[in-house]
Amino acid sequence: MPTPHHLPVLAAVDGSDDSLRALEWALAEADRRGAELRVVHVQQYAPFLQAEVLVADFDEGPENDTVLAELRKDLEAREGLPPLEFISRIGLPAVVLSEMSAEAQLLVVGSRGRGGFAGLVLGSNSVSAARDAACPVVVVPRPGREVHGDAAVPQGPRVAVGLKADAPDHATLAFAFAHAARTGARLQVVVAYPWPVLAWTAYGDFTPTAVDQEATERDTLRVADETLAELRDSHPKVEVEILVVPGDAAGHLVENSRDAELVVVGRHRRRLTRPAPMLGSVTHAALLHAASPVAVVPPEPDAD
Repeated sequence: MPTPHHLPVLAAVDGSDDSLRALEWALAEADRRGAELRVVHVQQYAPFLQAEVLVADFDEGPENDTVLAELRKDLEAREGLPPLEFISRIGLPAVVLSEMSAEAQLLVVGSRGRGGFAGLVLGSNSVSAARDAACPVVVVPRPGREVHGDAAVPQGPRVAVGLKADAPDHATLAFAFAHAARTGARLQVVVAYPWPVLAWTAYGDFTPTAVDQEATERDTLRVADETLAELRDSHPKVEVEILVVPGDAAGHLVENSRDAELVVVGRHRRRLTRPAPMLGSVTHAALLHAASPVAVVPPEPDAD
């Protein structure tokens, strides 16, 4: 069985502009990883259920797939690309991609594909891939997303990752460090803490407590430093900036996605009360609103 570093990178394509942008991102990432890139087109077979889907002709195989034939012609004329394999499948994209992700180190998809509702920011297949895949998934958005806010965004290549100080997701942090090391980007670790800190009153209302904000910020920074120490030691060339901010983690991550190369978020761990995979509110917000590509990292296997 191949090790994770020898597994291929998958790029899901359907001929749409969104999937072509995802393919370009996947080509660069496969090259950085020294991995084979598998270009996958899943032809749907539900012509009577969805009027605008790409309908399969039930002649499976890349040589009979017009979408892959066009891409192969274009890519084979280019130099310096990673090893390529073209794969055609027939079925439901969400199901097929989830199955194929078990034998991949990364899956890259566009924010929307062909068909569906034109006004959607994020397609159902992209959501399903981010939620269900066994490997990390990168969702590449459409260009021109506006991100509002007055955060002073650092200049230069940057990867942003969220850190929950009281429950760090080590798989997500490790992915972010590794990507920053491959690309030479600065790693911006966004650590949000709740503010104001509220407490119940005798009347059943919430009221702000007398907790000192500066002390809370210092404690949060200390915990974040301790959490990142081992990864910093194993990636000594990665420049790390810890951004400790009050309030909503999702909002701060989206705000700092402006001009970032990648935003990295985690996926909820399974619990007895939620045995199915779940994205979580912060991950959902990043997928819907971030200006940069978003990497969704599943929890470590033993965490499930």
